[in-house]
Amino acid sequence: MISDNLREVKQEIQDSCALASRSSTEVTLVGVTKSVDTAQTIELANQGVKHLAENRADQFLAKKEEMSHFTDLSWHFIGNLQRRKVKSIINEVDYFHALDSLKLASEIQKRAKTTVCCFIEVNVSGEISKQGIADANLEDFVEQLAPFDKIKVIGLMTLAPLQSTQEEQHELFAKLKSLQEMIQEKGLDYAPCTQTSMGMSNDFSIAIQEGATFIRVGTSLFKN
Repeated sequence: MISDNLREVKQEIQDSCALASRSSTEVTLVGVTKSVDTAQTIELANQGVKHLAENRADQFLAKKEEMSHFTDLSWHFIGNLQRRKVKSIINEVDYFHALDSLKLASEIQKRAKTTVCCFIEVNVSGEISKQGIADANLEDFVEQLAPFDKIKVIGLMTLAPLQSTQEEQHELFAKLKSLQEMIQEKGLDYAPCTQTSMGMSNDFSIAIQEGATFIRVGTSLFKN
């Protein structure tokens, strides 16, 4: 079942890239495994998905340990990371998708043993319930990260509202792409900001059309 689902997702990635005159090699599929057990996660890895994402510290650490025989996986931590959990998580992940405050940045700086690839979470929709940096504050936030040599801002991340229309999704994802390019143009060593993490099972096609380079897909890979 996972193999069939993966084939469908890959086909949709190719189709979406074709609509935007992009190569599918520009898009990294991140399998969101937070809602499935280790056996299903292993099956996905065996199918060739080498980027995996979790959002709960304990579950992530246990799953990574059980899958230690895989030597070619990249682990992503998505969603809110409590500062008290940074110590146990930050040296175990390859990518962190939700940097959204200086307090969190300071904790990462304190605990990280090597440089961490981070995406700044941007609240492009302006939803009060959403976490993330307001787009108007993004430039200032990036500038304030300059002293933190353990943080490398490789890109920006956002989430479209669940009830958003396709037109709204196009607008929000295009806005994040524009912000990413604005930061990239600054030429900052600590914030090259060449990547965009946006798009999930219900909207990754639109995200790809608007320039997504990392898409986070879970439901579409594990549906029955």
